[in-house]
Amino acid sequence: MLKIRLKRFGRKKQPSYRIIVIDSRKPRDGRPVEQIGFYNPINNKSQINLKKAKKRIHEGAQPTKKIQQIINQFEKQNS
Repeated sequence: MLKIRLKRFGRKKQPSYRIIVIDSRKPRDGRPVEQIGFYNPINNKSQINLKKAKKRIHEGAQPTKKIQQIINQFEKQNS
């Protein structure tokens, strides 16, 4: 089963995240199937490819709660 979730990178106490599509059995920082965006919680900026995200969700990928919030926020900003 595929999941859309965050992959952490960045320095200690300054996290940044990539939004990735990954097999749910892989570790958080494992090799993704596809990278579809990024999220920076420090300045609350995010960038996501909505076409790819919607396509993956339609194919059966399950977004996490935080990813769903990011998608909803991004749609609201860009509508």
